[in-house]
Amino acid sequence: MTINDVKEAIGARFICGEEWKDKEVHTACGSDMMSDVLAFVKDQSVLLTGLCNPQVIRTAEMMDIVCIVFVRGKVPDENMIEMAKEREIALLISGHRMFSACGLLYEKGLRGGGPYRE
Repeated sequence: MTINDVKEAIGARFICGEEWKDKEVHTACGSDMMSDVLAFVKDQSVLLTGLCNPQVIRTAEMMDIVCIVFVRGKVPDENMIEMAKEREIALLISGHRMFSACGLLYEKGLRGGGPYRE
């Protein structure tokens, strides 16, 4: 699946990073808690979140996340958009709630990277 496939599957729109629309996405993670994202498997992922602050971009960079989808219509500010551009992270906005956006992506074959293990 590509970033553009993610966009199409959930009816999202690009805020930035449309030039990276053909990057492959192997897994997905949905969370508003960045500590949970840090426990996630690193692997060219897409992050779905309703949290809208610079820490989301910093976490995405550390975890090799290539795309962030802001759910519930959340809109990142200009500072976050610039940070994402510098790190080549695509930003999308979706009006879906996190549960339904994750479900739509799961339905299209995108998985979460395996069970959580302590």
